[in-house]
Order: sequence, then structure tokens, then C-alpha cells
Amino acid sequence: MTYSKTVSLPVSPDDAFALVTQPERLRRWTAVTARVDLRAGGDYRWTVTPGNVVAGKVREVEPGRRVVLEWAWDDMPGAAGVDSTVIITVEPAEGGSLVTLTHEGLTPEQEVGHEEGWNHFLGRLEVAAAKGDAGPDEWAFAPEGMNEIVAAEATLAVLQGVLRQVVPADREKPTPCAEFNLHELVEHLLGSLVSLGGMAGADLVRADGVTLEDTVSTVASDAIEAWRRRGLDGFATSPFGEAPAPMLAGIISIELLLHAWDVAQTTGATITVSDAVVEYVGTLAEKVIPGGRGRAFADEVVADADADALTRLAAYSGRTPRAA
Repeated sequence: MTYSKTVSLPVSPDDAFALVTQPERLRRWTAVTARVDLRAGGDYRWTVTPGNVVAGKVREVEPGRRVVLEWAWDDMPGAAGVDSTVIITVEPAEGGSLVTLTHEGLTPEQEVGHEEGWNHFLGRLEVAAAKGDAGPDEWAFAPEGMNEIVAAEATLAVLQGVLRQVVPADREKPTPCAEFNLHELVEHLLGSLVSLGGMAGADLVRADGVTLEDTVSTVASDAIEAWRRRGLDGFATSPFGEAPAPMLAGIISIELLLHAWDVAQTTGATITVSDAVVEYVGTLAEKVIPGGRGRAFADEVVADADADALTRLAAYSGRTPRAA
């Protein structure tokens, strides 16, 4: 069975090709994390929505015009083989370009789900081409099958939406973390993510990306992928000694979500997060924050009676809203 659909985009073919191949652009419509080695034989890996990862080889590339991908859903370790093939073709058209996505090799059962998925994401591609960003994806809002790794992917999606609203003038603004301005807060987060990836056995290297969101997303996705590869069994080594692997992996989502709140408080950015995600991260925080008070976390403060779930979690971690 084959799915195929063509959409018209109000951008040049080069821009359209970037939207369907470059990680920083893919994250704006179809992926929470994306890694692409854009050459024949190169690897690619997308977290389409939290907990749903696709990976494989790039089979063919015609720069600016066509890319062919092996398509296989991957839960690492023990990933299955190639399931099917995705072909994306870009053509010039009046007023912009045409993008045709063809998904070959689907079973009748797979075609139903993939048709729904591609219709959803190609609609988001049209929005991203017109506006630069399709905005928060409702399919990533409250993911099913939540665990420490899925929560990390979900909270990264929350942080990405906030970081895309940051402007250069925000760099020196004070944050709810009194010792850090915004630039220093992000540097602290990047260092934490490198360390957390190391606890899963990865040797991460921080590199500056195209944007602030790109830099943070790349390091965060490397850390999350390291934990997905390692798994959540047993104990792992941290700077404070051996600890249960789920506890250490869970720190990623605590860091990402609380710092998303910090950045939103600092800049006035809109933050989009479901109560389901906040509630789950709150259960992880209850295992981590009490032992970190006086070091990583201050004493709990009292939130306003009408505070939302995320602000209450921030108060539990010792944070006070900037307006207060």
C-alpha cells in the first residue's frame, strides 16, 4: 500500500527542502528531536512525538529536490528492521514550491495510521512554511505511556516553544534563579544536560547551533537518546554516587520543565504545557527535590491559591514568580 500527498508551500524550493531535511526546521512542524546525516548512507533519527521515534538510513539525496528515507519505528535497543520507505520530492511552482510525500511499503493496517499522521504533519508543514513555525503540536501535549524518557521528550517540546520566543535583548535579564541571568541560566542548563547524558554513558559535546533553541535542543536530544539507548534498569553513577537509573533519567524532565518556566517568567513568553505532563514531572520531583534543597533547590515557597499546576511545581522547587 502507498500513501501520497502533495502540498503547496509559499517558499522557495531551497527553503522547502530545508524544512523537510534540516533538524532546526523539522522541529518546527514534525519532530521534537531530529538528527539527520544528509547523505546517501547517512543515519537519521526523529522523535516525531514523545515516545514515538523513527530511525533509519538516508537512501538517496538530490540536494534541493529529493530525499529517500528508510522508515522504521525504533524503541532502542533491539530495533526492528526497515518497515517501509518515505520519498519526499520538492518542485518549483508558481508562488513557491510543491512538496510531495510518498510512503511506500505500508500494510493496509499501517496505511490507516500513517495516513492520519501524515495528513496531520503535512498540515503543520503548510503552517510552518507560511509562518515560520507551526506552534505547539497537540499530539505532543499529553503523551501516552509516560515514563522518565517520554517525559523528557515532552518537556523538551515545552522548552523549545519558550526558547523560540527569546530575543537577544533578553540575554542579560534576571531570572527566578537569583544567581543567574538568562544567558547564565541557559549555560547552566546545557552543563546539566551534558552531565546527565554522561550518567547514561554518553560522552556529549556541546556545540552552538543556529539558534538558542537549536543549541539546547541538540544537547538535550543527545542526552535523552543516551538514556533511551541505556534503558531504565538498575543503577547508574552520578556525581553523588550510585542512584536508581529512573531517578537520574527523571532529572532531565525536571530540569527542562522548571527552566522552561524560568525562561517564560524572565521574558514573558507564552508557555504551553498540559497538567498531565506537569503532574507526572511533579511525581519525579518529589523523589529528587527534597534531597537537593540547599544545593540545587531552595526551600519550598507558598504558591498563590489560584496558581496553575506548573507555578505550584516551581514553588515546590523554591522558585518565586518574577511578578511577585
